Amino acid sequence: MRMRYLTTAQDIGELGIIKSLCEANGIDCVFQDEHVSSLYPGVLDLCCQVMVDESEWERATTLISRLRLPIREIAPSS
Repeated sequence: MRMRYLTTAQDIGELGIIKSLCEANGIDCVFQDEHVSSLYPGVLDLCCQVMVDESEWERATTLISRLRLPIREIAPSS
């Protein structure tokens, strides 16, 4: 199994969402440096890299891209 870089989780919350998405969709993934940020809280450069099987990379990329959609404000109707 050849692993390919998918994304970097910016915090523990985002990592949890990525894990859940991958598991729910049957995508095997590996998390590099998953617990490092808990050893050094507040150090922003110690984010977790998410790796997936190369054969699942396109599907995983599509799932993760939906996480980072901009939030839009909805104007109240007049």
